[in-house]
Amino acid sequence: MARRRRSRRPSGDDREKAILATAEQLLETRTVRDVSIDDLARGAGISRPTFYFYFSSKEAVILSLLDRVAEEAEQVRAAALAEAGDDVAALWRRGLETIVDTFVGHRALVLAVSQMMPDSADLRQLWSLILSGFVDDVELGIRSEQQRGAAPGGVEARHLAVALIAMTERLVYSVLAGEEPTLGPVDPLEVILAIWSRAIYADDHLGGRPGV
Repeated sequence: MARRRRSRRPSGDDREKAILATAEQLLETRTVRDVSIDDLARGAGISRPTFYFYFSSKEAVILSLLDRVAEEAEQVRAAALAEAGDDVAALWRRGLETIVDTFVGHRALVLAVSQMMPDSADLRQLWSLILSGFVDDVELGIRSEQQRGAAPGGVEARHLAVALIAMTERLVYSVLAGEEPTLGPVDPLEVILAIWSRAIYADDHLGGRPGV
């Protein structure tokens, strides 16, 4: 009779991934305050002491998740921009689309981060770094469009980039949190594109759909 293969013993990386996957899964149905270390360890198939070998706290798990999602957003955005090539309207749309889609796809994590940020300097710092990266990219895009004469001046590129990213962050969060007033069934991306187009180009250059 053939020997049965032994199950592969989980590596440290496997256990870490299991903890992170458990955290995202639990956050789909619970608030971050209702998720305990025991819940995370149990879901990952490890003991509580073993959990602390990989993460020092629940906050550390959320920090790691956020860092991975930010890296994912950056990689997807880079690929989308490369695909868009020299089509400026497509560059803006694809760039914004990947940002919105990534965070909408991780709705539970975004809400958890928002709940924890008032009490976590580390989360506030990481979130600020993520937004600063978005601002830097948008500033370069606006400045390039202003320099080639496609976008009117008037507002300094950096200031406009900061305002647009802040607005976009708040709008996406309100949609994810189901706050009122809400956009309802309207695609937030189309609203964002319409606002960005008017702010950067003073028209509907980016092709936001009418009536958004």
